[in-house]
Amino acid sequence: MSNVIKFERPPEDKPPKPKASVSPSMRKILIWAGIAAAFVLTWAYFTLVGGGAAPA
Repeated sequence: MSNVIKFERPPEDKPPKPKASVSPSMRKILIWAGIAAAFVLTWAYFTLVGGGAAPA
């Protein structure tokens, strides 16, 4: 351990990177595509796996 003080220059601040934003119309298209994909996947699951009601 030494009693020497080091004077160092603080690191320079980097400018923030701009966020890649999605246009509002593209966002709506992606939302509707996601909803449609969820319905298609749900239909495919119940069609292929059978997913019938549990026996009583």
